[in-house]
Amino acid sequence: MSPKRLPQTTAHVRVTYQSWQQGAIAGEVRAGTYEWQFQWQFRHGQLSVEPSLGRALIKEPLSRFLEQSDYQLEAGGDYCFTIRADI
Repeated sequence: MSPKRLPQTTAHVRVTYQSWQQGAIAGEVRAGTYEWQFQWQFRHGQLSVEPSLGRALIKEPLSRFLEQSDYQLEAGGDYCFTIRADI
């Protein structure tokens, strides 16, 4: 009997805007067939994700990724992280 593999999806993030003075990072994230735009006000811990379709699938994992990686992210950069779910 083979071990059951946990579902996973790779999310691809592109940072399109970054301002340390304003405390903001913005960009786009793709996972599966979904694509969203995000704005993260990291000084206030506020993350907005649009459109609303599928937002519940990405908001929490994206928030964790941004919090862990914020000082390494640069405008124009492409990043990815793994979500433990099929999207």
